[in-house]
Amino acid sequence: MLLIGDRAAPLHRRAVLQAGAATALGLSWADLLRARASGPTTARARSVILLWLWGGPSQLDTFDPKPDAPLEFRGPFGTIPTRVPGVRFTELFPQLARLTDALALVRTLVTPSNDHGIAGTVGLTGSGAGGTGLDGKPLPGSPRPALGSVVAKALKASRDRDLHPFFVVGGKLHQGKKTIVGEGAGPLGAGWDPFRMEYDPATGTKIPALQLPKDLTPERLADRQALLAALARADARAADLKLDEHRSRALAMLTSPTAAAAFDLSREKPATADRYGRTRFGQSCLLARRLVEAGVPFVQVNWSDHVEAEEDSGDGGWDHHYRNFQLLQDRHGPWLDQSFAALVTDLRDRGLLDTTLVVAVGEFGREPKVNDKAGREHWPGCYCALLAGGGVKGGRVVGTSDAKAARPADTPLTPADLNATVLQQVGLTSEQVTGLGLTPAGRVVSELL
Repeated sequence: MLLIGDRAAPLHRRAVLQAGAATALGLSWADLLRARASGPTTARARSVILLWLWGGPSQLDTFDPKPDAPLEFRGPFGTIPTRVPGVRFTELFPQLARLTDALALVRTLVTPSNDHGIAGTVGLTGSGAGGTGLDGKPLPGSPRPALGSVVAKALKASRDRDLHPFFVVGGKLHQGKKTIVGEGAGPLGAGWDPFRMEYDPATGTKIPALQLPKDLTPERLADRQALLAALARADARAADLKLDEHRSRALAMLTSPTAAAAFDLSREKPATADRYGRTRFGQSCLLARRLVEAGVPFVQVNWSDHVEAEEDSGDGGWDHHYRNFQLLQDRHGPWLDQSFAALVTDLRDRGLLDTTLVVAVGEFGREPKVNDKAGREHWPGCYCALLAGGGVKGGRVVGTSDAKAARPADTPLTPADLNATVLQQVGLTSEQVTGLGLTPAGRVVSELL
């Protein structure tokens, strides 16, 4: 059963949801609703799932192997054929190799920085973030909102109005102890910040931003809401006590059976959960599918919430300065292969892939030459993204890197280009982007479409 305080609600007990009034949900919602841009009239994608591979996967050890390069560049992994003639993946990705008829691959992304915080902000927003980076140097460009915030504001609300239009499954992204700039709504306002959920194999699903004392039940929440409404009716001076739209939505998610059902992984067949993998990332991908199935326009799944981990301090995402090949072989490769393949297959089987755009990408790649700790350093000069669904053509490969996957040999592309393509596929025009107070950035990668 779902736990709200110590009271059982109709969800499985492992799907732990502690709920209440979130600071991320209580600001400026009514103003933003009045300013919402109209929904697009034509679009291929109704929803977007961003698999954010925080830390930066190695292009050579995943989807752009160089088997003819010297060993100190190519690494120890063999390669396997895919369904696209002449295109090979490393041996760690057999399930995705069999799905390349449904996938599109970009091999020539470049980004302006090798700093996680700066490159992560550029990747999530399609631009610089303004302000300063962790090194104190100015970030390029002006502040921009995360792609998820733009999509959420531009698209109509989800079919179930109780659900927020932008979810992040995973903790806040940070480098060291500093949260990165680009994961929030920025100039669009806090009302379009992501609603955050987390999945832990040991405890199930929870929403850390919504946390109440154990004795505060849904009935007491409803009574409190009624009291505030009565005060507002009785005395205009109490109007500031009235719950705004966004916080009302948070309360609705506590009591709405349809909203709660979207969070409840116990409703899935065990065989389906097994296909995704009983890992945090795998079950987070399954949760993302449930959310888009319920009508949420944008779901971001964070592989990890932190980077720059020390050698033996735990999961630092894909930031493999140490033991790159061991981690890829034992964890990251098999987990990504299984979960991404399961997500694409599941969406296709349910008739959702045509209207759901899936993007898997990190903030940069890894240095082609292996370091003395069997790892690879940060590399902004060339990296990969995988896409599926939402009008993207399967079997496409865009861009060719040089002999060591260090630089694009042709078709250099940026995160702004990738984000522009996502915005087009959800039907957001450059005029609508301008209407949101944002200057259009990047070109649509027509080669994917």
